[in-house]
Amino acid sequence: MNKVYLFVCFMLLGLPSVWAQEEAANIESQQENYETLLAVSKKTVGDMDVELLKKKDKDSQPVDDSDKMFQQFSLIPMPVLASNPANGFMFGVAPTMSWIMGDQATTSRSSVVSTILYTTKKQFMTFIKSNIFLDGDSWNLLGDWRYFATSQPTYGLGTGPGSSKLAYGDYDGAPDWVTQVVPEFEDASHIDGVDDSQLMEFNYLRIHQTALKRIGDSRFFTGLGYHLDIHSKIKDNLLDTDFSDDTITITSRYAYAMNKGFDLDKTVTSGISFNALYDSRDNPINPTSGRYAFVNLRVNPKFLGSDKNSTILWMEYRDYFNVSKKRPRHLIGVWTYGNFVTSGDVPYLDLPAVGWDQFGRSGRGFAQGRWRGEDLWYGEVEYRFPLQKHKDFLGGVAYVNATSASSRTADIGLFEYVEPSAGVGLRILLNKNSGANLALDYAWGSRGSHGFYLSINEVF
Repeated sequence: MNKVYLFVCFMLLGLPSVWAQEEAANIESQQENYETLLAVSKKTVGDMDVELLKKKDKDSQPVDDSDKMFQQFSLIPMPVLASNPANGFMFGVAPTMSWIMGDQATTSRSSVVSTILYTTKKQFMTFIKSNIFLDGDSWNLLGDWRYFATSQPTYGLGTGPGSSKLAYGDYDGAPDWVTQVVPEFEDASHIDGVDDSQLMEFNYLRIHQTALKRIGDSRFFTGLGYHLDIHSKIKDNLLDTDFSDDTITITSRYAYAMNKGFDLDKTVTSGISFNALYDSRDNPINPTSGRYAFVNLRVNPKFLGSDKNSTILWMEYRDYFNVSKKRPRHLIGVWTYGNFVTSGDVPYLDLPAVGWDQFGRSGRGFAQGRWRGEDLWYGEVEYRFPLQKHKDFLGGVAYVNATSASSRTADIGLFEYVEPSAGVGLRILLNKNSGANLALDYAWGSRGSHGFYLSINEVF
């Protein structure tokens, strides 16, 4: 067990040296990896403690603590030390805790993961993510609170070769908002777009909180949520509107904001959500059977603080098909979701984007946010298989995924272009009872993209 712990610590320090080809700063994706590594260390330390207790008194009887509100409570503060060229040296702390809030036979384990990080390039980030189940799974409370002072690249809207088109699309003369910025413009010949990644700096505040009530003894849940996203101090590093050299450079985010009438420095999306969930999976950490379906309709009215009225729809489905009855973990998993702006206009950084699902697990093979648009579809099929004849300690996966995104203003339709990716991975079983895995994946995406991914548990 100590060897596993040392291995994980080694991976934590060495992880930043392995990155996707698209190396622009992606702090959110990095933190998902750090969070999962900390979870490995936590689980390892926890297992060691349990084994020591068992050896201390083999004849002790289990304690009945079913009347306690918080059972099997665990709190571990974990340090974070890492570095990479984009963010410099990073240091901080990531305390995690978990517990069972009710009858252990009928109540799922609750968890809270938090992080506070600072980098030598003056970037700061903190978040608290919670997944809490009340007694008997009567309620499921989901929380996602974040504050970042960070940077991230964007690549334009829509999939396909036209994804670097500017938001105002094709035209014979310069659009009205361009002539307002630079009166000397009479046509588009002096406008340069950006065909590569476009690095942005910004501050980001997110407060997402959802409460889902279980319906009877079924696995259906319904509930409401509140969602707030504020991006401020936004800076497009490649933007150049100085006409002194007879040319201006317009970034995709700037063009979209000007075309839609959003503020260039700060955007706000605030609204309530209506949610419906069905979850019959045998184990959310490592499912071998069951189904998962989730629908979320988010309504963002101006009277709640949004820049503009809008609605956003999320629809998701997952299923699992066993290949062998004797080996439940030998299966084919299917995952698909759609994310759509169904009315109004949404700020550029709040548009649907690959890798921005709830747990940031979609789009292996691409940088987070590589594909973005008003409409986005994602699909994935993964084959999971054991690597040992009679044991489940080692396993493998092979998968393919695909993404399609639209750009309504640039006339790029959903499914007009589909961007594929494929990869393979290794699974190492960390805990037989919970089914927790250490997942190591490598994926190759279209247009020369590729990347290495390290996480805990299955992707879906």
